[in-house]
Amino acid sequence: MLDMDGTLLDLAFDNFFWLELVPSEYARVTGLPEHEARAEITQRYDRVAGSLPWYCLDHWSRELGLDIRALKWRHRHLVRYLPMVPEFLRVMRGQGKRMLLVTNAHREAVAVKVAVTRLDVFFDELISSHDLNEPKESHAFWPKLRNQLGFDPQRSLLVEDSLAVLEAARAFGVRHTIAVSAPDSRRPARRVEGFIAVGSVSELLPDGL
Repeated sequence: MLDMDGTLLDLAFDNFFWLELVPSEYARVTGLPEHEARAEITQRYDRVAGSLPWYCLDHWSRELGLDIRALKWRHRHLVRYLPMVPEFLRVMRGQGKRMLLVTNAHREAVAVKVAVTRLDVFFDELISSHDLNEPKESHAFWPKLRNQLGFDPQRSLLVEDSLAVLEAARAFGVRHTIAVSAPDSRRPARRVEGFIAVGSVSELLPDGL
């Protein structure tokens, strides 16, 4: 089980989108000074952080009066894989592993990323938390995912950049959990405690590849 943003794809795109582009667009349409627009949006983000609305493009379109879907598509050229990710995915696929993409991203956001990267060809299933009406941070998400996909937690690996998600998965019983410590190529790697950590999934490749 692999997360998408910050695990396979560079979180630099999402950080730019939500922390720079959206506040700038909100300032433009409201006429607010950009620093005021940024402060207001940060407060709105904080109110729903970690819940399903935080990941929902429709929620933010309604909340901010912006066409978030259109903005995503307009800036899709900035979507990038993290280093060596396609190589990693090809190797894992070649080993016959059951490959599940498990993301909090809204289905339209997944469509944007897939259109650019074609990462869907590596996976048996692509699951958005919106399909199950629970974010991955929620303890209710994981039994729903198991019921839908029939995976064995004791024989599963989750690679993910969110520590809150890793904690929920481990509490459910996912035996193998690995954190990505450098999800954004524009920012330094962070210190991770409590989980095995890699800078990139490429570190999980067998030696010599």
